[in-house]
Amino acid sequence: MVLKYSSITKKIIMALAGLFLISFLIVHLSINLLILKNDGREAFNLAAHFMVTNPLIQTMQWVLFGGFIIHILVGVVLQIQNWMARPTRYKVEGYSHTSFFSKFMIHTGAIILAFLILHLINFFFRAKFGEMPGVMIGDKHYEDMGLLVIEKFKNLPYVLMYIFWLLFLGFHLDHAFHSAIQSLGLNHNKYTPVVFGISRALAILIAGGFILIPLIIYIS
Repeated sequence: MVLKYSSITKKIIMALAGLFLISFLIVHLSINLLILKNDGREAFNLAAHFMVTNPLIQTMQWVLFGGFIIHILVGVVLQIQNWMARPTRYKVEGYSHTSFFSKFMIHTGAIILAFLILHLINFFFRAKFGEMPGVMIGDKHYEDMGLLVIEKFKNLPYVLMYIFWLLFLGFHLDHAFHSAIQSLGLNHNKYTPVVFGISRALAILIAGGFILIPLIIYIS
């Protein structure tokens, strides 16, 4: 149904889905950083338990899944349409910004998707359907999701692959935020440079924050 809309409508839908996914990454990063807290993984495990047991969060998982599917499908369709049409680019009078990776969003997106599937297999599906080690917090028993994370990030090949993936995520985000703002028609000569700056900052903070986690765990 979405794929039948006009190109402008599809770009708006993709922009909204992309901004939603960026907000998810910020929340996900804030939770993951708890693994670095020196409390025996207690805060991280409590947060992980809340995420997998709270009904609202469980409902939002399906919304998130839908956001991913929409973002991927619309992105692929728009890319195919761009390949088939005469090459055109966004142009804002008085300000030009074209990064190398902005030309390869579909390629970085494919790399991100491939590793995301592996990431889900190693963590999400393992926690959801596999056997997990347990840990006592207070007088209650919880699944020790933190131990699984630490075991994975003590494996150098996985750490390197994870960092490689996150670099591409950063490159993707560097273009994604300002492109979404532009697709929503919010670009203006006065604040477009600021939007580009925010986009770059988000890319560095999100990708850098996620990279920090396996690095600290591996060397500690």
